[in-house]
Amino acid sequence: MNEQARRPRVLIISLGGTIASTSSPSVSGVVPQLSAHDLVTAVPALDGVAEFETMSFRQVPSGDLDFADVIALAQFIETRVAGGIDGVVITQGTDTIEETSFALDVLLDVVVPVVVTGAMRNPTLASPDGPGNLLAAVKVAASPIARGLGCLVVLNDEVQAARFVRKTHSSSLATFQSPGAGPLGWVSEERVRIVLRCAPLERITISRSDTLSPVALITCTLGDDGRMLGGLRDLGYVGAVIDAFGAGHVPSKMVRAIEELASSMPVVLCSRTGAGEVLAHTYGFAGSESDLLSRGVTSGGALDGRKARVALTLALAASPEPRRAVELFAKVRESLSRD
Repeated sequence: MNEQARRPRVLIISLGGTIASTSSPSVSGVVPQLSAHDLVTAVPALDGVAEFETMSFRQVPSGDLDFADVIALAQFIETRVAGGIDGVVITQGTDTIEETSFALDVLLDVVVPVVVTGAMRNPTLASPDGPGNLLAAVKVAASPIARGLGCLVVLNDEVQAARFVRKTHSSSLATFQSPGAGPLGWVSEERVRIVLRCAPLERITISRSDTLSPVALITCTLGDDGRMLGGLRDLGYVGAVIDAFGAGHVPSKMVRAIEELASSMPVVLCSRTGAGEVLAHTYGFAGSESDLLSRGVTSGGALDGRKARVALTLALAASPEPRRAVELFAKVRESLSRD
């Protein structure tokens, strides 16, 4: 067959979630039950877009996914891409898409489109969005113009970069947004439109034997005194991310606890606002960004707290030596918006 006439080969991998959830006589409410094959057969229009294979990799709510699942998925995808797959679509629950997609973005060393999608309305409802999201995701995964963009998230006909996307609403179909960046493109009828492009992220390579250690995420709140920080090491945490106020500020009462913590493990400073960057040298009061950075804390840059935790967890898995892990983390942070 002429190569130009060959339809793209797209691998569709299911992890469960709302898109795969339906009613069960044994429980009240819907639960993940549909396989990847079930999802595909519900969208006949897929046949005109690509040749596809299906794989049910997990069958869980997305809150039950963990780093080991994502690492195993990334290694499976790389093997299949090496075997000739032209694009990959992953379906999962939306609750953790912003974290799993970013982890895949950091882990995967592939050029083909890898697209994560899901649904806000399950298939038992009158207007489920899963079939349309799956169709749009396959169109993006099959499109040559989506190559080299890293991991993408496609819902509601919008193409978002995993590095920027956030779930911003508990139930809206337009929940996935990229504050401060906007979508990379969209799907319109049969066309995939890409109007912005991102440079590849710095990769973190993890072997099957690497140990995954927990990283805490602590969000600052009014009147916080940092007392929770003192117990992190005893609880087995090897790193921490501080989701600070505004541009990277904490109450002065937290400073000593943060400094002590940073002397024993990597501590990353982010903003709880979810958009913008942590500043470096604008404010000078106790607990300001410049004060904390001078005490051994590492800037999260434009990474929000959840994504910084993902990157630091993977960096510590690749290198348990704290200084080297911080270097790996910083490379990911700096590659987020490089030219």
